[in-house]
Amino acid sequence: MLAVRTPRTILLAAAATLSLTAGCGTTTKPTTFVPPASPIVATQLAVPSASSPSPGPSTPKPTPSAKPAACSVLPSSNVWNADISHLPVAKQSAAYVKSIGISAPVHADFGSGTWDGAPIGIPITTVTASQKKVAVTFQYKSESDKGPYPLPAGAKIEGGTRSTGDRHVILYDPAHCTDYELYSAYPQSSGSWKAGSGAIYDLRSNKLRTAGWTSADAAGLPILPGLVTYAEVASGHIDHAIRVTVPTSQAAYIWPARHQASSSHNTALPPMGLRLRLKASVNISHLPKQAEIVAAAMKKYGVIVADNGSPWYISGAPDSHWNNDALHALGGLTGTDFEAVNEAGLEASSNSGACAS
Repeated sequence: MLAVRTPRTILLAAAATLSLTAGCGTTTKPTTFVPPASPIVATQLAVPSASSPSPGPSTPKPTPSAKPAACSVLPSSNVWNADISHLPVAKQSAAYVKSIGISAPVHADFGSGTWDGAPIGIPITTVTASQKKVAVTFQYKSESDKGPYPLPAGAKIEGGTRSTGDRHVILYDPAHCTDYELYSAYPQSSGSWKAGSGAIYDLRSNKLRTAGWTSADAAGLPILPGLVTYAEVASGHIDHAIRVTVPTSQAAYIWPARHQASSSHNTALPPMGLRLRLKASVNISHLPKQAEIVAAAMKKYGVIVADNGSPWYISGAPDSHWNNDALHALGGLTGTDFEAVNEAGLEASSNSGACAS
């Protein structure tokens, strides 16, 4: 039976702080941190001031204004936040790991500084409640959420404005507790945008996308919940699964994924949504602190196959505080250190990301 955890909570404060605790079935002392810096920073929702007469004998005294409701990065019960360290090993584990790459090293696809002139990782742009929304035209219109999307002029694009890669855009709106995500996003001179696909997530909901639909990711999953941020590492722990890419996937997906991106029916290949974990027996105590915290999360919460790409590339947000040398130490971990898990027992409904209770 899975106990409900306290969620990763995003408070509507001037610094848009996040408070994180442990995943499904665990409890950890909450920590608070600031999300990655972005061009537009969320601010506290202002309480309108109005001049009114002092309450008289017949006028009820006004009650204090309630604090804005906190926004969590998916509900506490969501599978992204589940401790999978005790789940059984999947029958196809050896085949899956072999196909991904037994000797291939783990690579933190995020860090500080730049690579080819752009920040390293998938950036998060935090927007205000009043951010103007604009129209987005999609290549995969039938599987994209229409929008509009709150895209500021300075919205950060993965790989930078000149990127020829995935060009993900992640927009976090804490006031409305909403995550907007785009794939292959290009701003237009008119102020509108074009993108390959797009998805909008209510971060207070466990609802999954329509079965068979893509998102801004091949697996039809949100990207934001699987990103590693420096603030989490600074807090001493990461309490969710991490997004990972594999060289080749099979033409299948398993819960909680909603979409496949392959023409191969080779069952030795990992399906989208596959959960893997770093084996409990792997010694991580020698790793630099930043790397050790990431590795500990991969033991407890694992990684989720979300896209095709390089083997064992884990995703995170760029930050000037990352120590790239420390993150590179994760390369000492290879495919042989991982195993696929069977998380079917966590599934309560095929249309919900909530853990079974």
